[in-house]
Amino acid sequence: MNLGKETETLEFKKTTGEMKEAMISISSILNKHGIGTLYFGVKPNGDVSGQNVSESSLRDVSRAVYESIRPQIYPAIEEAVLDGKHLIKVEFAGNNTPYSAFGRYYLRTADEDREVTPEELKRFFVSNEYREKWEKTTSTATVNQIDKNAVKSFWQKAVSAGRIPDGRYTCPIILKRYGLANGDHLNNAGEYLFGNTRPVTLKAAIFATDEKLTFLDMKLFEDNVYNLLGLAEDYILKNIRWRSEIFGTERTEIPEIPVAVIREVIANSFAHAVYNGRTNHEICIHPGMITVYSPGEYASNHKPEEYMIGNYESVIRNAAIAKILYLNKSIEQFGSGFKRIYSLCKDAGVRFSYESNELGFKFILYRPQLQSDIPSVTLDVTLNGTEMSVLAILKQKPDSSRGEIAEKISKTVRTVQRALDSLRDKGYIQRIGSKQDPRWDVLK
Repeated sequence: MNLGKETETLEFKKTTGEMKEAMISISSILNKHGIGTLYFGVKPNGDVSGQNVSESSLRDVSRAVYESIRPQIYPAIEEAVLDGKHLIKVEFAGNNTPYSAFGRYYLRTADEDREVTPEELKRFFVSNEYREKWEKTTSTATVNQIDKNAVKSFWQKAVSAGRIPDGRYTCPIILKRYGLANGDHLNNAGEYLFGNTRPVTLKAAIFATDEKLTFLDMKLFEDNVYNLLGLAEDYILKNIRWRSEIFGTERTEIPEIPVAVIREVIANSFAHAVYNGRTNHEICIHPGMITVYSPGEYASNHKPEEYMIGNYESVIRNAAIAKILYLNKSIEQFGSGFKRIYSLCKDAGVRFSYESNELGFKFILYRPQLQSDIPSVTLDVTLNGTEMSVLAILKQKPDSSRGEIAEKISKTVRTVQRALDSLRDKGYIQRIGSKQDPRWDVLK
């Protein structure tokens, strides 16, 4: 008989002679998934070989777990008989990560156990403390400091999506049902989701180039997570390119990046953020890309590309926030964000990448280049940085004055005038207004 392959939650040992290795496997599986099964009497390839099972051998396993694994766990240890052969089956679970075996910490990767680095161990403790405490901690906001319109919008969308039953809902019912209040006060999850205290900051900007140097527009939104989802989506959709296509007798407007992609990236950035960190949410729109930044180090030990092509359990940093976003269909299902974004981008031909460090996670969507963005071969394309910034501003606001441009790019009016003259001579712009009321026509 063969039990199949070892997995990230299933481990085989030939005999109890591999007791130390078994304890390491248990700790590594607990640290990765919180639950697992181990068999003594099974070869690594899954073949059932069996082993001698007695009360003494069962006690040996129980004693090894008790003496080796910290924090303490209480596994189910029993004899199993498969195909006439006797085995020892150990089923274990725990949610007090990180777990150690013999004073060392391990992590499961595929069917192997590897010792974690000091930096990974530090992240374990920080992540666990945040996950266990932050959402449930009582905030200074009372239950009366709730955005009633946001809560009403939530349950209407959730009912419409079929994710909560139709019924008569009120703010107190929602807060109690989803654990968003502690007595007369909202907890952190409740305040950040629905509070009217403007608990979350989102910075949004449009830049003249792909560097964060010259901005054409900048907004600072302060609101709750529920409202910021809509504000973030609207800001991006209003500031990207759309094209018109006619289907039958109807004209349809199509964005350069699918709305579903934008919505999924934004929702996941709020669902997985660290809300007591040192940075804020950011959206940056550049000529060649859109970046969505989420505060807090990437939470999972699996890389994003592993989620895109594999089936792994999601690491949920903010369980209450994620649940609300799921119920109103802001996110489709737990753990599917990267896979869904990958599929949508592939279908639309949109490239993407990501950057991650100890402060936050940035998702990058590359904007497709339109023909109108590509200079004609008759134009002199050797523009310096100042000229590129001035041209980008004029594309956004053709009636910008020299003073306005100078202020935006932190240059003198004289420098701006030289750039305008150069752009005119190179055929990029032509003045169509008077000297007193200048307006520039940007040539395509």
